[in-house]
Amino acid sequence: MDSTSLSLLRRLKQPGRDEAWTRFVDLYAPLIFHWGRSQGLRPTDASDLVQEVMAVMVTKLPEFEYDPTKRFRGWLRKITVNKARDFQRRQSARPVTEIDESSEAVDSANGVDLFEESEYRSFLVNRALTTMKAEFPEHAWQACWKLAVEGLSGAEVSKQLGISENAAYVAKSRILRRLREELADLLE
Repeated sequence: MDSTSLSLLRRLKQPGRDEAWTRFVDLYAPLIFHWGRSQGLRPTDASDLVQEVMAVMVTKLPEFEYDPTKRFRGWLRKITVNKARDFQRRQSARPVTEIDESSEAVDSANGVDLFEESEYRSFLVNRALTTMKAEFPEHAWQACWKLAVEGLSGAEVSKQLGISENAAYVAKSRILRRLREELADLLE
């Protein structure tokens, strides 16, 4: 399952797309950086790689046509790995060859794609939670956490936090609704 936002890809093709590009960079720069590091690049080189890949995306994404039989992040990873190898060649780190379909098959066979999907989903949820945390008071976060994660009753949460049971449930509902909105098309 690919968790790429199709609506985000569509927005990147529209005029006045600065907000969409900001979101794209927020979502994919850490993943590109991770892939660069997994190719053996130093952190500073991986940061340069992110810039190179984003430059490619600026030219290629407006014409990109999504194919539901393939994965967007597979395409992005292929570009990233090839750019990392180009970077390594320029740095004379070691001789490398272009990525080919057989190396992608090995990655898939070894579960790398599944691991990266899980890791990426976790990243998306954590990023959304961090972004949303500023939108709600601390007691609302605590109420939501205690009800949803710790499984405490409304009465227990009310007593611990000094708020009404209703306030605890309202906080949980608002936070979870906001989280669903934030992740709606990313975690389909």
